[in-house]
Amino acid sequence: MIRRDYLIVGAGAGGISACEGVREHDKKGTIMLVGNEIALPYQRPLLFSSILRKTGNHAAEKLCVHDGAWFQKHHVDLRLDTFVTQFNIERRLAVLGNGQAVEFRKALLATGSRARRPQVAGGNLGNVFYLRSLRDVQALREIAETEHQIVIIGGGCIALETASLLAQLPKAQVTLLHRAPLWSRSLGPEGSAWLGEYLGKHGIKLLIGETLNGFEGRTVLKNVQTKSGQRFPAGLAIVALGAEPNLGLVLNTPLAYPHGTPVNEYLETDEKGIFAAGDVAAYPDKILGGVRRVEHWNAAVAQGHVAGQNMTGKKRIKFEHLPHASSTVFDLHFDFLGDYSKPPTRIEFEGDLAKKKFIVRSYQLSALMSVALCNQTPEKVEAAKTQLREWPRSKKAETI
Repeated sequence: MIRRDYLIVGAGAGGISACEGVREHDKKGTIMLVGNEIALPYQRPLLFSSILRKTGNHAAEKLCVHDGAWFQKHHVDLRLDTFVTQFNIERRLAVLGNGQAVEFRKALLATGSRARRPQVAGGNLGNVFYLRSLRDVQALREIAETEHQIVIIGGGCIALETASLLAQLPKAQVTLLHRAPLWSRSLGPEGSAWLGEYLGKHGIKLLIGETLNGFEGRTVLKNVQTKSGQRFPAGLAIVALGAEPNLGLVLNTPLAYPHGTPVNEYLETDEKGIFAAGDVAAYPDKILGGVRRVEHWNAAVAQGHVAGQNMTGKKRIKFEHLPHASSTVFDLHFDFLGDYSKPPTRIEFEGDLAKKKFIVRSYQLSALMSVALCNQTPEKVEAAKTQLREWPRSKKAETI
């Protein structure tokens, strides 16, 4: 039997940040960090630009959050390429894939999320990719060197970032298939139409209003088929239809709900001593209201740090966070702040599309809920954050 004061399940952003948070207030408590990937914990947001970019640095070690020496120095028992197969809440006991049992005093669930897979024919064919891990992106880069007919299914940040990077590779012919106008919820009709034209000018073929029906091929992808009956050749397909929280470890327990693992403002579940952070955590949003689950790297870092501090019992910190996602598409850098879970009832546009610099504010009735900024300065981004934080109290917007 292995005994640890802190068991952290998941070696991504939330798990690493939790180790840092614990060590700020507890130098001696024993920590075990369990991750199912073979590489040292890495910065997931840099995966695409570092590995897919035509002139990128493809060395995986450049992406590491900490090197191996950091874990030794801070006495973190790091278990890579390891799954937790059982998690017993009552007994405070976990079982690893190698059969070892771990008795813990407190635990953090930071198991992240997995790529959503559509229920269509051919989803498991060779050269059909679902991007989530370092290994996925490395394999994609190798295939993209030889397979030039590329189809991307989806219209979110990962879909557009990947499309823009692959379109810059020699001989690449990139087609983007999406059922709705691109980013219309965040950029509005005007900004969405402009973005589609911009992608087209950069060589990306758009099939907007189309839905995937399936993939064709014997063992390796040959064709993509849409529900409208279109069928076209493809040597490589990337499915980027969002993600689902990894809740299998706590399935059929109070820690697994359709919207994630419920936590309080301290990121602790109803099971005392068990916390959750990152993509799985459904937390009360003190800024925008409601219960929120955010799949952003910076949110996972912030949650992990707060959870780690709170796990020590020497701090009691409430988690407050304004969702902030960034995305780069060719020479366009976007910052998305706030809540995009519902279609806006009103949109305000400010700026100049021709100059590729603008701000889009989205409202639910009279409440400002989100701000999207394109190629704006850090000062503008911070001003937008302040505006969103203060809006429910002031009910009055200041010009950014």
